[in-house]
Amino acid sequence: MTTAELPVIAAVDGSWRSYEALEWAACDAVRRGLALTIVHVRPLNRRISQEAQRREAEELLAESVGRVAQVAPTLHTSTLAPMDFPAAALTALSEHASLLVLGSRGLGGFRSLLIGSNSLTTASMAKCPVVVVRSGRADEEGAEAAETFTDIVAGVAADESSEAVLDFAFEAAVARPGARLRIVHGWTMFSSMLSGGPVFDRDAAAGAAERTLAELTAGRPERYPQVEVVQEPVHGSASHTLVTASATAALTVIGRRKGGEELGFGLSPVAQTTLTHALGPVAVVPC
Repeated sequence: MTTAELPVIAAVDGSWRSYEALEWAACDAVRRGLALTIVHVRPLNRRISQEAQRREAEELLAESVGRVAQVAPTLHTSTLAPMDFPAAALTALSEHASLLVLGSRGLGGFRSLLIGSNSLTTASMAKCPVVVVRSGRADEEGAEAAETFTDIVAGVAADESSEAVLDFAFEAAVARPGARLRIVHGWTMFSSMLSGGPVFDRDAAAGAAERTLAELTAGRPERYPQVEVVQEPVHGSASHTLVTASATAALTVIGRRKGGEELGFGLSPVAQTTLTHALGPVAVVPC
């Protein structure tokens, strides 16, 4: 089975946030022509019989399948209920998924935290792209308002890590007919110094950012002629730029470098800030 044929995996725990993520995952699976696997993970509780825990998991998954049937009645759906720590189980399952979809917080989340530890850890460790579905806009404007956004926003850096981000973002835009892809590159005078650019010439630094975007996207508009592309070099903090852009985006796409997971370096400060404070769904793509 190729990566393009692997299922979308949605994790549920009975919280309304996980059900919101489940519906998002179902719609995305339909768009991509993929199957959906619904997963409920719980650590083994030795104070409760395994049979009782299995029964609770089966009931929750049955309810989840019913929810999916309401929004995507023709979608092929399967279920899994591993007994393990959620982040560990989901990271293992990510090796057999095209996409892993999570809610921003589960039943154990503190109201003061914008994203749960399981979501953050999984996004830092997963082998496939992870979408964390945030519901801040729905809280303020209603779910219907959130569904009207069609832009895909991709945050790119001036290096090869942006290749995977752009691949994912263009494919996401293709799957949503009429979607516009906004490719955002935040730059500062300091970042232009690091890349060997001019130190004090703001106009020259802005021009360098425009050239960086042009180089990163070269050839892609021709490969994806159906996608409207807007290149946005923005002066200022990259994380602030992406969080602001997420307010009117159907999906915000950011990158995560592979190889630093064991040392706790899965997410850069920009990626972690964006994931923590974004106002809509965020896709974290291993680069």
